[in-house]
Amino acid sequence: MSKASWPEVLGWPATAAATQINADRPDVAIEVLPAGTTVAPGFNSERVRVYFDAGDSRGPVTATPRVG
Repeated sequence: MSKASWPEVLGWPATAAATQINADRPDVAIEVLPAGTTVAPGFNSERVRVYFDAGDSRGPVTATPRVG
C-alpha cells in the first residue's frame, strides 16, 4: 500500500519535507504553501499539500502532510 501521510516531517523545513515525500511517492504532485493559505476544497488522490510557517526563516512544516 502506498504511503498516504507523513507525520514524521512535522517541524522539518518545508523543502526537506517535500524532498522526503517525493522520495516516498514520486507519483503525486506536492504543493508547498504557507500555513493559512486558502485553497479550493476537494480531495485529489494525486496531490499532497505541505503547509509551513512563513513567519519562521526555517519554514517548518506546521501540519501533517497527507494525500488529498
